Amino acid sequence: MKIIVDAMGGDHAPQAVVEGALTAVKQHGAEVLLVGRMEEILKAMETCGEKNLPAGVEIRDASEVVEIEDDPAMAFKMKKDSSLTVGLNLLKAGEGDAFVSAGSTGALLSGATLLVKRVRGIRRAAMGPVIPTASGRAVLCDCGANAECTPEYLLQFAYLGSYYARRVLGVETPRVGLLNIGAEASKGDSLRREAYALLKQAGDAGRIHFIGNVEGHDAMLGAADVIVADGFAGNVLLKGVEGTSKFLLKELKKMFFTNTKTKLAAGLVKKDLAEMKRLLDPSEVGGTPFLGISKPVIKAHGSSDARAICNAILRAGEYAASGFIEDVQRDIALMKVGNPTEKVDSPS
Repeated sequence: MKIIVDAMGGDHAPQAVVEGALTAVKQHGAEVLLVGRMEEILKAMETCGEKNLPAGVEIRDASEVVEIEDDPAMAFKMKKDSSLTVGLNLLKAGEGDAFVSAGSTGALLSGATLLVKRVRGIRRAAMGPVIPTASGRAVLCDCGANAECTPEYLLQFAYLGSYYARRVLGVETPRVGLLNIGAEASKGDSLRREAYALLKQAGDAGRIHFIGNVEGHDAMLGAADVIVADGFAGNVLLKGVEGTSKFLLKELKKMFFTNTKTKLAAGLVKKDLAEMKRLLDPSEVGGTPFLGISKPVIKAHGSSDARAICNAILRAGEYAASGFIEDVQRDIALMKVGNPTEKVDSPS
């Protein structure tokens, strides 16, 4: 399986991207096609100790770079020889199985939507990050791609998140919860109430396992495997989780290094603290898929280091091999408002 990687995307490109790609190839057997300015990619490889192109690595030259100040909606059109545009066109042409970029989220989403295209029938692609919870992990769908949504969008996000949790996270019957300000069906604004009715209908028909509304604290305590939200509320939840995680780790470090007694205590729980840090570290996940795009497109964090890029490449491979997109294509008729009410079998 070949993963196309935007070598020029992200705050630490191309060095961190190249280093992460080489790690994925050497340690995990990945095949990688790096897209970007050839000279800069080769220089980054030399810095990593590679004077010759290693087996499993290809390079495709692209002379332009989408910068953070570029208009996200037009950048991939205005810069047709950018690493992002060239990479997406390679994915569209079938020259790779997935595309990974740490570049502009808006440009990547626009390019993926207009070049690679959404699965026919999907109204909007959604970002579906996997977040840690008290009971394991959950898919948050959406977390920022769609600030304004309709009830049908949220219905489709529920299906997308449910299929992703089943196929990629291995949850046999994902619990789907609608992020809201209260657990009662009457809570929230008109969007939430109308979406609740659609999700309940889908749940009653046996298409998804809808458990009702979930509040932010319940979501983080593991109440649901799929958290359905509009992009605005989802992004607020995600950023809140990230900020709280950093705060807790900072406070724990301060507490354990106050005096000799606490330093000794830190030594006793060192492994546990390392595991907690790993659990809360977004670099462990690597990247977030754009769910609903017809081919796998993964957005890595803009500040990704080499480890995060490596993990994003591995996640892209898992996503491409999961069968998720095929599930969505098969059941797209069920994801539209006014669809039939018969029960469907779970994807195999």
